[in-house]
Amino acid sequence: MINKEIKEILDKIVGDLYQDIKIPDFVVEWPKQKDFGDYALNVAMVLAKELKKSPMEIAREIMEKIKAEKGSEDLFKNITIANPGFINFEISDKYLTENLNRILKRKCKSGSSEMGKGKTVVIDYSAPNIAKPMHVGHLRSTIIGQSLYNIYSFLGYKVIGDNHIGDWGTQFGKLIYAYKNWGDKKKISKSPIEEMTKLYVRFHKESEVNENLEELARKETKRLQDKNAENIKLWKFLVKESLKDYNKIYKTLNVKFDLVLGESSYDDMLSGIVNNGLEKKIASKSEGAIVINLDKYNLSPFLIQKTDGAFLYTTTDIATAKYREEKLKADKVLYVVANEQALHFQKLFASSELLGICENVEIDHIKFGMVLGESGKKFSTRKGDTVRLNDLIRRAIEFAGKAVEEKNPKLSRSEKKKIAKTVGIGAIKYNDLSQNRLTDITFDWDKMLSFEGNSAPYLQYTYARINSLIGKFKNLYKLDRINPFEKTNFDLLKEKEEISLMRHLIKFPEAIENSARENGPHLVALYIYELASLYNSYYNSVQIVSDEKQITKARVTLSKSVSITIRNGLSLLGIDVLDRM
Repeated sequence: MINKEIKEILDKIVGDLYQDIKIPDFVVEWPKQKDFGDYALNVAMVLAKELKKSPMEIAREIMEKIKAEKGSEDLFKNITIANPGFINFEISDKYLTENLNRILKRKCKSGSSEMGKGKTVVIDYSAPNIAKPMHVGHLRSTIIGQSLYNIYSFLGYKVIGDNHIGDWGTQFGKLIYAYKNWGDKKKISKSPIEEMTKLYVRFHKESEVNENLEELARKETKRLQDKNAENIKLWKFLVKESLKDYNKIYKTLNVKFDLVLGESSYDDMLSGIVNNGLEKKIASKSEGAIVINLDKYNLSPFLIQKTDGAFLYTTTDIATAKYREEKLKADKVLYVVANEQALHFQKLFASSELLGICENVEIDHIKFGMVLGESGKKFSTRKGDTVRLNDLIRRAIEFAGKAVEEKNPKLSRSEKKKIAKTVGIGAIKYNDLSQNRLTDITFDWDKMLSFEGNSAPYLQYTYARINSLIGKFKNLYKLDRINPFEKTNFDLLKEKEEISLMRHLIKFPEAIENSARENGPHLVALYIYELASLYNSYYNSVQIVSDEKQITKARVTLSKSVSITIRNGLSLLGIDVLDRM
């Protein structure tokens, strides 16, 4: 990557210039104002105090040394300095055109790197509770987690996506009791979540008039925990059928997991976790329960075993962290879970540290805000119930279908249907991923599905527009049977809009790495939106296809490089593109 090349050159030059001091770390970054160039260096300000010189004087010394270096003209077109001591670089035309060839050669791998080679990242995302419908609250965890999965994989990491489903606990006692008394296997197999929800609701209604039901449910839970054959068989059936419904949603959203290890997977580890805590005097008894004292972290105790001897999801989470360290060999674990669970994860990470778990593993809670309706209030139905995720997806596709009908009514029915699905799902994902995950997101359907501005349809339409342009070029010059992008003379690209596009294209790999460092897919989204905006300005101001074959070829090939980059960027966000819209 270009910023790393610049850093390596500057490390050597600064080291040679100032051999008598230890050189502090410095950064090569994007300038806040594009007029200053492609990259800016802050090393002069970093060195000023140590050298007892003005930053501008140091900047001038370094600039002159860079200009004198053999081959620097191959990398830099211009080097300037600016107050209070920044060194600004404009990348050479040679490097910019070489990058276009690199994009065309690498295609779907363009922008990828080996940054994470040899490292394993475990990402915990989605995690619905079995027998309950996935609702809009699961949306952000699911698509943020999948996007991070895509980004880390693109950077060479071994990534393990883990759907840590809620498949254990007291709710199963209630559900098992309800199934034994009112359940119908055929109905559940046909509509798993809907029928299980009915059973769960019926149990609670019946328990309001029959106080014995709660106790009977507890007994069913105890039988399950004691591995009663009948209850285990029934539990497996309920889990299997629930996953069928979830997998339909995951397939629609193009979300995949390497592991589906629910809370039950760690049941055999729980007593060991508690005993280990007691032996190390990390855990202690408190009013009959067992807790981990977290006074050291200014946190309240972490309850890991109840007075009746039952374990909790807190105990399970500690066991899960241990499993990921020891069995999955994780170097990094990301928990993609809502802001509301921040305190739980603070306690989990503190407890794990005290127990010596994940000592050499980077663990991080990837927090995110709520999903809001257009009114700015929590997204819900008129009755106050949470919106089901499959209903939200269906609504998005319907809205997209109306937009497609208005924009291109002559398309075939099957093509309209395909475009509506791609645009609708893309709109949902982009509306989330284009915003900083820490903020709440709002469902403004008109904005989400607009073919103008910062939206998925705008980016998808830009890609389709370029694809149409390439087709027009091939037809004009009868190039169907050859690669029209080979041996392109990029020196013909002289327009300021063309240079701006090439300057932006070199920064795609950095945008991806920055996104991984901040665990923020919005940085990839911002990059491709800016690229699409630059391209559409270019498209509207410069005649790309003309009677001049060589300049047309150069401009269409530049356009192709843009389309590859947009496609790759959207792919990292889990969003598909279309050849025409």
